[in-house]
Amino acid sequence: MILFHWLSRLSFGVLYALSDVLYIILVHIVRYRRRVVVENLRAAFPEESPHGIKLLARGFYKNLTDLIVETIKLPSLSPEQLLHRVRFKNAPLIADRIAAGEAVIILASHQCNWEWLPASAQLNGIIADSVYKQLSSPFFEQLVHHIRSTHGVNPIPMHRLLRDVAVRRNVPRAIALVADQIPDSPEVAYWLPFLNHETAFYPGPEKLARSLKLPVFYVEMIRARRGFYDVTLHHLAEPPYTNLPDEAILSAYRDQLEQSIRANPSDWLWSHKRWKHQREEYIGRGKQRTTPTDT
Repeated sequence: MILFHWLSRLSFGVLYALSDVLYIILVHIVRYRRRVVVENLRAAFPEESPHGIKLLARGFYKNLTDLIVETIKLPSLSPEQLLHRVRFKNAPLIADRIAAGEAVIILASHQCNWEWLPASAQLNGIIADSVYKQLSSPFFEQLVHHIRSTHGVNPIPMHRLLRDVAVRRNVPRAIALVADQIPDSPEVAYWLPFLNHETAFYPGPEKLARSLKLPVFYVEMIRARRGFYDVTLHHLAEPPYTNLPDEAILSAYRDQLEQSIRANPSDWLWSHKRWKHQREEYIGRGKQRTTPTDT
């Protein structure tokens, strides 16, 4: 923890120099998940030339190494510094509802620097509970929890979400979930077309919104330049959901997410095996779902 505290105190100039070195190590020496990154990009963008895929991959690794050093820097950023670097274009869309006593759900993604989003949202009046997957290493779990608590954010491990919702059901806040992760149980996932693939999505965000009757928003993050981001909130769905078809909320999220990725392909997390599960493997196991337009 002392080392990370020391690193967090370094200037952005020094940290970005470290990022540049780390980029060389990951790309040219370690070749970190190179095959996964290239195969994902080829599958998502079949129209791209080999040179185009190479450029997208390089952009991804630059984003990844910047993400690492920027995440380390987060605990030492003052509110003024973070507000300067992450600009919300329409924060009152959610902040006003929370101030009026409402709770909402925000669906985020692994786009740009998602680690800065909860803290910057908090500083814009969006009181945030950030749901995350708990890490197996106690040391890194403590470190990540510390980083994600910056500026008053309440990090909630995913396995505690339902208990937290039951206890704090009427607390005005934004429940923020990164919804583009790989489901642990694909047999009960929602399968939707996404980037030229039948893709499994966690059913949890949709079920949570419907059971709590909460409005749902998508948060889009765009890199303005190195270390600076613009954030726009998009309204996805509003209760009551009695006449809304199954998977409609996640389908709306999928549409916004794919639009964001296609606009800035290198800023998404291409190193995870997003399509390691094939829908055909799970036919007949659990409850298979698709939207009517996807069949």
